[in-house]
Amino acid sequence: MELVFHSASSSYLPWTRRGNDNGWRPLTSSRRSCRSSTKLRVAASVESRKMELLKCIQDTERGLSATPEQRSSIEEAVVSLEGYSGGHPISLPKLDGTWRLQYTSAPDVLILLQAAATLPFFQVGQIFQKFECRNQSHGGLVRNIVRWSIPTFLEEQEGATLLVSAKFKLVSLRNIYLQFQEITVQDINISEELQAVIAPAVLPRSFINLQILQFLRAFKAQIPVRDPGRESVGGLYYLSYLDENVLLGRAVGGGGVFVFTRAQSLY
Repeated sequence: MELVFHSASSSYLPWTRRGNDNGWRPLTSSRRSCRSSTKLRVAASVESRKMELLKCIQDTERGLSATPEQRSSIEEAVVSLEGYSGGHPISLPKLDGTWRLQYTSAPDVLILLQAAATLPFFQVGQIFQKFECRNQSHGGLVRNIVRWSIPTFLEEQEGATLLVSAKFKLVSLRNIYLQFQEITVQDINISEELQAVIAPAVLPRSFINLQILQFLRAFKAQIPVRDPGRESVGGLYYLSYLDENVLLGRAVGGGGVFVFTRAQSLY
């Protein structure tokens, strides 16, 4: 076996294998600088693609009012950013947390937004996805969170919360399989107008009045999505891009694209 010795002046440098033998040689500062420069260029390109995508989805009302031309531009921007995923597996610690919906082309979500836009008695506030998988290696929990309201009865935009909970597991590098568990309605915030009707401030509030208010505020309804002994409703979800502040997803089977940005924790 041939041994390759190096001078003391190069002993502190990182080592790399020679191209034509079994020896090692120091990694020169010029090569390190080249690699660092490449990483910086890629990082700058990624940030540029993200800014372009976020600019494209502005003023689309989360996709509701997007024109065909806008949808085409958004899809191009999404595909461009997805190209930086590099086929790497999804990072569950990075996925963990709360993500706010900024844009979607999913029909089931657009129907909800359309209803809020046309019905005077229904409002939809912020929509989130909350992943709980920090210390997991194969899956975790995800909650779709919709803030909604009924004007005059509940507080504006955030009068109540709809939760759709699901378990998920990794089935490939970037695909997760969702198994929906239950639908929950909670966090009822009644409006001041309704509070005044139930318990007028100018009159003494009786025990019954206060009990009604407390019941409404603490109300929580849970509806199982599956029947006992049967496989739960599920579906494939492709996480096409993920970094510290942007998440892109696609519902497999033509269910639409989703663009999320990281948000503060809700619960």
